[in-house]
Amino acid sequence: MFLCLVGMVLSAASCQDGTESKSPPNASEVGEATRSSESRALESALPALEPVSTPPGTFVAKPYLQLGDFAALGGKTESVMLLWQAPLTGTPQAWSVETRPAGSGPWKKAEGTGDAATGRAITVPGIAPHWVMSVPLSGLVPGALFDYRVLLDRKPVFSARARARKAAGEPYRFAVVGDTGAGSAGERKIVNRISLAKPDFIFITGDIVYERGRATEYQEKYFPVYNADTASPETGAPLLRSTLTVAAPGNHDTAYRNLRTYPDGLAYFLYWSQPLNGPPLAAGSPNSAILLGPEANHKAFLAGSGAAYPRMANFSFDYGSVHWTVLDSNPYVNWSDSELRAWVEQDLKSAQQAKWRFVAYHHPPFSSAQRHREAQQMRVLSDLLEKYKVDVVWSGHVHNYQRTYPLRFTVKRGADGVLRDPDGRVDGDAKIDKSYDGKTRTKPDGVIYVITGGGGAGLHNTSTENNPSSWLPYTSKYIGAYSFTVVDVEDTKLTVRQVGTDGKERDHFVVTK
Repeated sequence: MFLCLVGMVLSAASCQDGTESKSPPNASEVGEATRSSESRALESALPALEPVSTPPGTFVAKPYLQLGDFAALGGKTESVMLLWQAPLTGTPQAWSVETRPAGSGPWKKAEGTGDAATGRAITVPGIAPHWVMSVPLSGLVPGALFDYRVLLDRKPVFSARARARKAAGEPYRFAVVGDTGAGSAGERKIVNRISLAKPDFIFITGDIVYERGRATEYQEKYFPVYNADTASPETGAPLLRSTLTVAAPGNHDTAYRNLRTYPDGLAYFLYWSQPLNGPPLAAGSPNSAILLGPEANHKAFLAGSGAAYPRMANFSFDYGSVHWTVLDSNPYVNWSDSELRAWVEQDLKSAQQAKWRFVAYHHPPFSSAQRHREAQQMRVLSDLLEKYKVDVVWSGHVHNYQRTYPLRFTVKRGADGVLRDPDGRVDGDAKIDKSYDGKTRTKPDGVIYVITGGGGAGLHNTSTENNPSSWLPYTSKYIGAYSFTVVDVEDTKLTVRQVGTDGKERDHFVVTK
């Protein structure tokens, strides 16, 4: 049987038909796979976006694209949320945004915004006061490139070209990475490689910034790297301004809730704009990140976070033919709670018409690393994932890459419910599909669990990669180096590759329906 060996650089064809590629792919070559040669030719012929000069001090964080509260696909048109951060001077009315189809046509005010952007004042202690500005960009052609520019006092101060969310049925590519915002050389190399892969959007599996999820850490370790003005292994890449990015919260994002010790903490709720369609949690309710510290700091945080806290910790959305369910896996959430389980079940049940179903959260339920192996609390949802035919679960937390065989897991329950100890361990029995190889046998019996936490934070248990005898029975692949995941989505086929900082493919598997 032909095997895609660890460290060998192979083309997509080589992992499917057993023939070695003459010219190994790097991440940039992989990036051209999701669009036809005709569409690539048309897009390459577009005139370049005219440069705009940005006066020093205009932005605290340059513009970035997020999903906003647009969970469902828009049909004939699409929407995305444009955000940026600016010094807390003047008023939001000084700002506006214009859009146009890429490379042509007159500039038009962002649909439905009038002359002004909407701003939330961030005045939490520990960081200079600033605006988080946001404008919904609506009326976009699904999957098409578009240009936008940000104006201050009616003068353009920033411009970029981006791609609208793709419609159901369109093939597309996304990148997955976690445990990233550490300000490390590894993070910068990974971000640059992600840019070469040309994903249509990026998903971060949590621990967006280190160490405490603070606003200062976003401004030092995340925005300067993921939205660098130039692309290189030493700087990162200008990804956020042109590529939709979605994220799940990790422990380093929401677990540090004492606003006396970390007054600019919980910045996930300040700087992200994602759907608010999750369980109806209210501030201070069980199963949420309950605030600690002085009341004055709570008020400043709540004013800055608006409707995001705590609702934005759990949500779902659609992209192309995939339905995503994103969950807060931190230990303060009890996913055995009947109301939370009911929400997950209803969300997955309502997505049965989607061609593919993904679930994403930070803490992996199945890992062969010694570090964090006890964080198994999300195993309690295994029955729902299997019942509603979830294809892949994406997680991070463990700072490496691991992939399980397809598996089904039965939780051992006591008379009073789930058997779970205080450390998060959940005992049970796993049925493992080892006949699936991701090459010639590509229809799995069970859920595939992928850990992709090699985004830049210090690596965990790297030597385990070379000791397969120490892997637990459900582990199929283990890579102890910095890497990220590239996924090509087609109607009845997923092609998944793991790419290292050198651009070499470290894992490759296919799922078909």
